[in-house]
Amino acid sequence: MTADETIRIVLVDDEQMVRQGLRMILESEDGFEVVGEAGDGATAVAQVTRLDPDVVLMDIQMPGMNGLDATRQIVALGREDSSRVLVLTTFDLDEYVYAAVRAGASGFLLKDVRPADLVDAIRVVASGNALLGPSVTRRLLERFADGRESGAAAEAVARLTGREREITRLLASGLSNAELAQQLVLSEATVKTHVSSVLRKLGVRDRVQAVIVAYDAGLVRPGESGAALLGEAGVE
Repeated sequence: MTADETIRIVLVDDEQMVRQGLRMILESEDGFEVVGEAGDGATAVAQVTRLDPDVVLMDIQMPGMNGLDATRQIVALGREDSSRVLVLTTFDLDEYVYAAVRAGASGFLLKDVRPADLVDAIRVVASGNALLGPSVTRRLLERFADGRESGAAAEAVARLTGREREITRLLASGLSNAELAQQLVLSEATVKTHVSSVLRKLGVRDRVQAVIVAYDAGLVRPGESGAALLGEAGVE
């Protein structure tokens, strides 16, 4: 998505007042358009399927289908360049953060976020990057410290070349493309190509998901090389 393109957004929250407030904030910004609303997960999936927005602002606790199940279904639509989910919730609970990232959300923020930060977060996610508030990243990493390894993740990691494995380990340290290029003595263009290849081979849409696969496969472990999930990063 280029800087001059309008970001199309679907708002999902069971509170109409919350949706109205979000709409007022977002529609006051240049380059944002709220194209749909939903008060439950099932309606959200239907809206996203029909409208194909760039970003879905998703609540978690809703009647009927909750936001986590809706996120899974939206991600399963397989739209690599659109319909990215940014979870916006009242509850700063580890299990919600963990489940949201597992479900495929590209970001997680609390509803008390400042309007300016929300706007920035939507732009980050719409551009294909991933965002997690810094207060949740360390706790999220600790959830990967149970030592269990996934066979499916190991198979995915086995498809990586040696250089791609190295880059995947460095992604877990939150390095930008410029920092990766400097550390590996490569051009940024080459790094972008490698990162894109890693995401494609692992079958994920962003770096947060790639790091999760790396943890599941045992390629990266908490505390290794200063590993920390990305506060704000992606394919640049």
